[in-house]
Amino acid sequence: MSGDTRGKIIDGKAISAEYRAELKEEVTKLKSENPGFAPGLAIVQIGDRDDSNRYIKHKLAAAEEIGITANHYKLPRSITIQEALNKINELNNDPKVHGIIVQMPPDSDVPMDQDTLANAVIPSKDVDGLHVHNAGKLARGELDSCFVPCTPKGCMVLLRRSGVEVEGKRAVVMGRSKIVGAPMSDLLRGHNATVTVCHSRTKVPATVVAEADIVVVAIGKARMVKRDWIKDGAVVIDCGINFIDDETAKSGRRLVGDVDFNDVKEVASQITPVPGGVGPMTVAMLMSNTLEGAKRTLTKENTDQWKIRYLPITPLSPIPSDIDISRAQTPKDVAEIAQELCLLPSEIDFYGKKKAKVSLRILDRLKDQPNGKYVVVAGITPTPLGEGKSTTTIGLCQALGAHINKNVFACVRQPSQGPTFGIKGGAAGGGYSQVIPMEEFNLHLTGDIHAITASNNLLAAAIDARMYHEATQTDKALYGRLVPAKNGVRQFSPIQMNRLKKLGIDKTNPDDLTDDEINKFSRLDIDISTLTWQRVMDTNDRYLRKITIGQSPTEKGITRETQFDITVASEIMAILALTSSLRDMRERLGRIVIASDKSGNPVTAEDVGVSGALTVLMKDAIRPNLMQTLEGTPVFVHAGPFANIAHGNSSILADKIALKLVGKDGFVVTEAGFGADIGMEKFFNIKCRYSGLQPNAVVLVATVRALKMHGGGPTVVAGQPLPKEYNEENLELLEAGFCNLRKQIENASFFGVPCVVAINRFGTDTDNELQLIQTLAKGAGAYDAVVATHFSQGGAGAALLASALEKACQQPSSFQFLYDLKLPIEEKIAIIARKIYGADGIELSEEAQKKVDRYRSQGFNDLPICMAKTHLSLSHDPTKKGTPTGFTLPIRDVRASVGAGFLYPLIGTMSTMPGLPTRPCFFDIDIDPETEVITGLF
Repeated sequence: MSGDTRGKIIDGKAISAEYRAELKEEVTKLKSENPGFAPGLAIVQIGDRDDSNRYIKHKLAAAEEIGITANHYKLPRSITIQEALNKINELNNDPKVHGIIVQMPPDSDVPMDQDTLANAVIPSKDVDGLHVHNAGKLARGELDSCFVPCTPKGCMVLLRRSGVEVEGKRAVVMGRSKIVGAPMSDLLRGHNATVTVCHSRTKVPATVVAEADIVVVAIGKARMVKRDWIKDGAVVIDCGINFIDDETAKSGRRLVGDVDFNDVKEVASQITPVPGGVGPMTVAMLMSNTLEGAKRTLTKENTDQWKIRYLPITPLSPIPSDIDISRAQTPKDVAEIAQELCLLPSEIDFYGKKKAKVSLRILDRLKDQPNGKYVVVAGITPTPLGEGKSTTTIGLCQALGAHINKNVFACVRQPSQGPTFGIKGGAAGGGYSQVIPMEEFNLHLTGDIHAITASNNLLAAAIDARMYHEATQTDKALYGRLVPAKNGVRQFSPIQMNRLKKLGIDKTNPDDLTDDEINKFSRLDIDISTLTWQRVMDTNDRYLRKITIGQSPTEKGITRETQFDITVASEIMAILALTSSLRDMRERLGRIVIASDKSGNPVTAEDVGVSGALTVLMKDAIRPNLMQTLEGTPVFVHAGPFANIAHGNSSILADKIALKLVGKDGFVVTEAGFGADIGMEKFFNIKCRYSGLQPNAVVLVATVRALKMHGGGPTVVAGQPLPKEYNEENLELLEAGFCNLRKQIENASFFGVPCVVAINRFGTDTDNELQLIQTLAKGAGAYDAVVATHFSQGGAGAALLASALEKACQQPSSFQFLYDLKLPIEEKIAIIARKIYGADGIELSEEAQKKVDRYRSQGFNDLPICMAKTHLSLSHDPTKKGTPTGFTLPIRDVRASVGAGFLYPLIGTMSTMPGLPTRPCFFDIDIDPETEVITGLF
């Protein structure tokens, strides 16, 4: 036997150094391609074992060398297992951590089960490969989707880099531990070796080993394997770590393996020494697994296409009721949707099985992800029946997702429960294009509207209580109660410090204020004639439109007239829709102006001292709600401000998160309330101004019946049959009414955004009518005009619309605002009136001009304008259809939503508390006490 062909040393130190250099190069490249990103490793240690400290030191040094961010979490020996599990779970939820190891064994006062600790690490971060999930995948041969334990992985790298062919060879693994033996045998089998495992119960193991081409030894017995066990020319990998006495060694002992190295090297073709063989590879493989975990995370974040399970539908004719269609579909669990969207466990909180809230932290994690295409759905001036904007929004998203395979999110408003139990019924889209489950969508959802109600009414209660206390106490008594002594010490709260700063009082000791400063600080001195803050509730109740409060004898005769609004009319709802972060929400809530003081200065929620508490009540409501469409595409349901006295759009936060999640080739489709002259104009001038987002296209919904109405057709009345003109072909009436659609196309063009007209087809529409609209719309400047049948056919009925939209979004966009915020308030109002409504000009009432002057003096001139007018006409007169001209727009009043960030001129009378009709929807709503199935929601 030649010495040149036997006993070749497999140098683990050299191979490890080479491997680590490659890892360092790969990490450097990964960081350069993904600025701000770094692979992250968390090492959890329980106790203070010396050997553990040494091992961790090596791991931290290797991580630093390679460029991996490694953090060592050293927990005390006294820690309980639950506290340890809590720490592991915290790291599981940290998106910057891609790998977690728990250093074994735990050195705790109370024994801890190692399997419990190992399995607490989520499989996607289990870089030790010890979780049962990873072990199971390894056993099944799914090597590409699991983490392989570090020592077995290191052995395979040694074999591969030493030129050893594994496939087809006979391999014996000595030992069956969870860390080395068992996974090693699985790994060899996964690489197509024929594997036998020897263990403590194996009879005559030497005869088994003697048949092997490859031998991996991990039995924990010093130099047990001799040369007569090894077949001539076999490859031997020694994983053993044993100490034996050695008087020649400085420490008195020496490290050896499970193989008698000097003896076996005479027959083995290649062999690993101990030390210097497998050991150096283990740490390198830990770094490799951590890098792999980081790459998997990036792949998920940068994946162009979601792996999503769409829900099939089978449209029926005649079309069943909305609730029957909803019930016929089996929705996915929202956990499945979260997984399809690649959300992290820490980024979602489930509210039952079909809805959830998502974390704003998604925006931080995906901050470098490019936004998708941003689309707003608006409509022509509608009939009282509505023209199907919500249905079109949902149908379009079902088409984009389930039928042309694009990442897509619908972002819609949450409906008020007032109309649900009043006259309108549910509002989740309709037919085969709706949000499901319908009952969840239309009822409490996750409680956001209740949070707004509580927050709004806390502020209302605080205002009345403050006016009462100021009216019944001296300055000294009032100040003493506002800043009481606690344990003999008086101090201002942080929110009181804010008020001192606003008043220009540069003092921090409550005892240092002068009598004049005490008076200024303690008294808001509200001018009750300017008080605008009302209480709210989410129920239609006409008897709350005007009430008297303070009639109890305990209020000492301090009464006043006030009213309730419906909750969605609250400024806090508008704030929710326009806020960009929790910090921004806190500031906006503080800026709410509830009245002026008797000197004409604005009094804010911050002055009342309640804005921090309002934010606490809203801390969960700020997170968007995740649901799904009938065909399984994702939907964010978030915020639901009025479309007249507010801007009528869903939240900025939902849009921003959705745009990151869909990726650069995806679509986010949101809906603007009422006609394009109201909802679309506010979307552009208010929502986009605060969000900084630039839309790619407008989808403008039109119907044959609405255009006939604008052409001079008979009056359309909700609840009554349509006159025959709407059910028969009438091209003359249709063409006459096209003027309204032409004007809304022009309105979209003012903002420099391509416009696609969606013709929502009804069963009575004729082909000639539809073709006429298409021809006229394209001639008026629409990028395209497409007939859609999504109500009856679902996404398939909007597939052509989706294709047209995709092409429109590829067109150049020169988005611009309609007016400069620095212009005078009157001029901004006039620009909207002239350009969007077609008015000759505006006329401000004496009261309106007085308010404009006040707001200008209070520093609110530069806020955007939110026009509150009828949605049933381009003018202020709901009876004027088509495209009215030659009118002057009367401005009855101007009010301020300073927290939300706009001024709203009132054109006509706006009801903010609907009433119940003679026969409300609730007559039909009930629940089966056995099955808990709800009936009567439309």
